[in-house]
Amino acid sequence: MKILNSAPISPFGGLNFVLKEFDNLKIDQIFKDNLPKLSSNSKYKWKDILYSFWSIYFCGGESIEDLGHNFKNFLCDIPYMNVPSPDRILSRFKELSVPKSFRKSPRGKAINELSENKALNSLNIKLLKKLNPKKYTRNDLTLDYDNTIIYTEKADAKNTYLKAFGYQPGVAIIGNDIVGVQNRNGNSVAYALQDETLKVIFENLKSEGVQVKNFRADSASYNFNILSLVNQYVDNVFVRVKMSESVYEVINSIDKWTQIDTKDGRTLYRGSAVFTPFKKTAKEQNKKELLKEYKIVVTKEANCDGQLNMFTNEACVYGCIMTNDFTKTDDEIVFFYNQRGATEREFDVLKNDFGWQNLPFSKLEQNTVFLILTAICRNLYNYIISHFSKIYKHLKSNFRIKKFIFRFVCIPGKWVKSGRTMKLRLYGSLAFKT
Repeated sequence: MKILNSAPISPFGGLNFVLKEFDNLKIDQIFKDNLPKLSSNSKYKWKDILYSFWSIYFCGGESIEDLGHNFKNFLCDIPYMNVPSPDRILSRFKELSVPKSFRKSPRGKAINELSENKALNSLNIKLLKKLNPKKYTRNDLTLDYDNTIIYTEKADAKNTYLKAFGYQPGVAIIGNDIVGVQNRNGNSVAYALQDETLKVIFENLKSEGVQVKNFRADSASYNFNILSLVNQYVDNVFVRVKMSESVYEVINSIDKWTQIDTKDGRTLYRGSAVFTPFKKTAKEQNKKELLKEYKIVVTKEANCDGQLNMFTNEACVYGCIMTNDFTKTDDEIVFFYNQRGATEREFDVLKNDFGWQNLPFSKLEQNTVFLILTAICRNLYNYIISHFSKIYKHLKSNFRIKKFIFRFVCIPGKWVKSGRTMKLRLYGSLAFKT
């Protein structure tokens, strides 16, 4: 086989269009206004640092080391950025970290390590308002909150309730946009100090003029202090109920059940009642004025083994959703709550597409910087795929980033000088709509 050497060609020609769109949005100005000022002698600006970092994921990389080993030679000719080394990027990320706090739960022995980075979370919200200004001026937004476990054996990682070491960050999501991230160590259970976590998230949104109407969460948020805090910021809450003796008493009081036949052949029964939870807790804390009436929607189904429930004397399993929205029907409440299942998909995307499973640092607070900046990359990708799918016929707005890379980014190309101007020569066809 005879080999002829030729001028190098980048396999990521489509990345130029992504970075050009970033420039069109003028997000560089947001970096200048909200990130620490760099020395005038600094070779790399924040634009260079972040464009290069995000390019890793827009080129199919999995960890920050890919920039040095696999991509740097191909990215250096792109005129929209200067490409630093991975070590330079990591050192800048360390400068953005904020010391973690140590907090003890009111009723527990565990010391909770919490890492909040208000500056970067505010930067994220500013970028989201830039990407989608109409969305974040609406007054009907729904915020979903959940925690996820990131398994890791970093130096300071603690054992989770699943008996594996890792972190357990709390994440706030509006639609498919990540709007808040607070990192927690693995031994911090989801409900511990969640009211303080949510207060920080809501205050960040409020300071940026973002108004939230609805709040959805799992049973970890079924807590008097948490819901009392949430009710100060939103109109409606939708929370899954933890089963207890008092909840079973409410279920026994329901005398009207509606039969529901599902498409997969199951038979469910649904009913509702009005009740006031947390009376004992409110009395202990001398906060009876914070008690509220809620509607509880109960869905029951016959269990597999026929075992009777000792409280209801029925062989059923129960699912309960609590809300203070009395305008919706029972079915509408269940349907609206079940839409929060999309948050689990977002965790899958963050872990597998945007590096959350490959944390680069050994300290919790430094990895918080990484989590937020990769979440921002996820938000930028939401905008890019939505925008480009309107002008490129082979793209759809629901594509995962891997498919986007194969269909758009991986087009060979190089920059050439022609007529005193630099032009991008592509060795392929981009079928843009005209």
